Amino acid sequence: MVSKEHDAMKRRAARFSVLSNSLLVAAKLVVGLVSGSVSVLSEAIHSGIDLIAAVIAWYSVRESGKPADEDHHYGHGKIENVAGTIEALLILGAAFYIIYEAVHKLQTGVVAIENLGLGAAVMAVSAIANYLVSRHLLNVAAATDSVALEADAMHLRTDVYTSAGVLAGLILIKLTGIVLLDPIVAILVALMIVKAAWDLTKSAFFHILDVRLPEDEEAIIHDVLQNHREHIIEYHKLRTRKSGHIRHIDMHLVVPKQMTVESGHALSHEISEDIEKNLPYSHVLVHIEPCPGGCERCAVECPKVSK
Repeated sequence: MVSKEHDAMKRRAARFSVLSNSLLVAAKLVVGLVSGSVSVLSEAIHSGIDLIAAVIAWYSVRESGKPADEDHHYGHGKIENVAGTIEALLILGAAFYIIYEAVHKLQTGVVAIENLGLGAAVMAVSAIANYLVSRHLLNVAAATDSVALEADAMHLRTDVYTSAGVLAGLILIKLTGIVLLDPIVAILVALMIVKAAWDLTKSAFFHILDVRLPEDEEAIIHDVLQNHREHIIEYHKLRTRKSGHIRHIDMHLVVPKQMTVESGHALSHEISEDIEKNLPYSHVLVHIEPCPGGCERCAVECPKVSK
């Protein structure tokens, strides 16, 4: 279900994310320790969590590309959903730690910051770098429908906004001299991280529970079936779910009782192929049912099918 080209794209993007996060963590940690800025250190922690998430994304991308085997008949796609859920939990833990450290600073009133210019510089570089990397990851995630890469990109996109927020806080401290702005900005950063964790939970964890596909994707399936209305009487028991990047779709089709097994088999393949053209990485299962009959012309032709 995964082309070699797309699998290679996903792996390259995941490795690139690991490399960029490693460099940013090192830079932020050094500057945060030198300057004593809790907001810069909070960003270092956030990037550290992103590095762990990037490693998890790289591993999940590598494993999810493996074909179905004796123990995993439906493939390994849900590894990406598990990875995204773990990333969300890691981000949430980091947010609570940042809030704890910032509140402690506010309670004690001890906030000493040096080298504001250096801290501002690393935040600016971080925002630009994370924007470029996250844009690349989102493009690859869209092309390959990768949950893990999308989650990693969302992490980095959050870093763009939080780095910009910390940069703004450092500038305000430089202009006003109010150093307590530093832990306040750190708390705001943490709240943004909590929001990112919730968004990741919705996009990753809920698919583990086999929630249906989005309405716009199910609408595509209905449109395909409508295009084949001259061959089917009706359809029911349409069920959809997603496992990693793979969409699983199954349905019951009611066809004229005069239709041969060969014709029904060909029809199911045609419908499956049309769905897969419009929704890539779809696995479609069609169950054919004969109309129970009862019409006067039923023995000769099916009057229920539109001509």
